[in-house]
Amino acid sequence: MAATDLNDYFYFVHVVEKGGFSAAAQALGMPKSRLSRHIAALEARLDTRLIQRTTRQFKVTDIGEVFYQHARALIDEMENAEAAVKRKKNTLSGNVTLSCSVGVAQFAIKEILARFLSDHPLVTVSQQVTNQNVDLVASGVDLSIRGHAGPLPDSALVQRKIATVEWNLFCAVGYQDVHGAIDGPDNLADQPSLALGWQAPRGTWSLENFQGERVEIDITPRLKSEDMATLKEAAIQGLGIVALPAYTCRREVHGGRLERVLNDWHAGVAQLSLVQPSRRGVSPPVEALRDYILAELPDFVAGTGSSTPTG
Repeated sequence: MAATDLNDYFYFVHVVEKGGFSAAAQALGMPKSRLSRHIAALEARLDTRLIQRTTRQFKVTDIGEVFYQHARALIDEMENAEAAVKRKKNTLSGNVTLSCSVGVAQFAIKEILARFLSDHPLVTVSQQVTNQNVDLVASGVDLSIRGHAGPLPDSALVQRKIATVEWNLFCAVGYQDVHGAIDGPDNLADQPSLALGWQAPRGTWSLENFQGERVEIDITPRLKSEDMATLKEAAIQGLGIVALPAYTCRREVHGGRLERVLNDWHAGVAQLSLVQPSRRGVSPPVEALRDYILAELPDFVAGTGSSTPTG
């Protein structure tokens, strides 16, 4: 038997976990043909078909599944061995791929990322910014920050709660002098509105007060956008009322550019969670950034921290 090449094990694990050669090649940054040659060499060395592949089908064989479990454990042990050496040398290095929404990127995480990178000069971060729900494994994402109203559907992922985020209604200071005082939810029906999300022609604000009373207000937004910064600026310019996470408007409220509408009511709450693929062998840089986010972000987005957004 030819000498064992552990790179082939590494490539095989990536192909299985990414669900195909194309996705694995993209994640690894290498040509698909080269990756295929490595797997073919591995199969030749083992004299065993590990993956059945045609132009239309990709399937791991039964013996391939068994081999994957052992190969995954071997890769994990290799990563743990390297991690132990790096911790011993007190040198943290490597790359972390982080995914988050546009709003989190603009208002919540940018200063935290900058401080983390300043503290760890040998670590690099690849940040994916998208409002779409990302398949972490297929996309090669190490950590994801997700906002959600209900439970996340990805039960196979490791999920850690960051904070409960309150959404409030905001308008420009002086807006009510022009459009009339807003003393209760009934006053909102005819007000110009601004809304997150661009597809639906109409929308709804679901409001709740401290006594648990709930009311829904139908709105026809003047401006719909997936960008919270755009909506916030439109509100500052007096174009309408907007519902946004409280922390995204903290600086403007403190600076006298925005004011909260209906202080006894909020426009919903959402959970912010940190999510990662549920497998062993998490690299030290990923662990470090995960712990950093969990330590720094909760108070900030929940509105109890002293920091102010700079977006």
